[in-house]
Amino acid sequence: MPLVLLASASERRRQILTEYLEDRDTCLEFCILREPEQEVSSGMEVNLQVESSCIRKAMAAVKERSSEGENVADIILVSDTLVEDPDDERAALGKPKDESSAAFSLIRLSGRRHRVWSSTAVLSRKIGDIDVGEDWLATIWTDYAIVEFMHMGEAEIIDLINSRSWEGKAGGYDLAGAAGKFASVVDGEEVTVLGFSNRAIDSLGVFLN
Repeated sequence: MPLVLLASASERRRQILTEYLEDRDTCLEFCILREPEQEVSSGMEVNLQVESSCIRKAMAAVKERSSEGENVADIILVSDTLVEDPDDERAALGKPKDESSAAFSLIRLSGRRHRVWSSTAVLSRKIGDIDVGEDWLATIWTDYAIVEFMHMGEAEIIDLINSRSWEGKAGGYDLAGAAGKFASVVDGEEVTVLGFSNRAIDSLGVFLN
């Protein structure tokens, strides 16, 4: 029975992968990377930023598991998600650090469309295009979906802030949570907004066979 390890603290990602593997003959485990998350920047396009972060996470996952001397999984997954500023393809709206930054993101997104990028790496010892160390290879997919927000008034934004649903969420919102009544996917797949490249999840069966 192959052991699949998801290196992520995201409850949404854990839920998605658990449901995907529910009827498959696999064992699923979770861990949280000790490596600090890469800071967002305005130096390059958001799709390149999210892919760079994903590669960094892949290397960290392999290094951390190997250094701990634990039984390493057959397959490791890492993923990163960034929300692109509606006006600037080089500006990412990352995870808010406080209520003020969460409010800033929600005000920027209110009544507008934006792209959400997710980059996912599937690591194995047999299949992959990128050497990430310790004899592990990574295959990386990067996809985007377009999300549209209804116009939100001050009271609605305050309610979202008070709900704390923005904590740990790129762009300051959780599509599957409180923000779902204001936002919807108008192009692409919901799984991409929630934290995984949809093509990575669709391709996972190849690695499990």
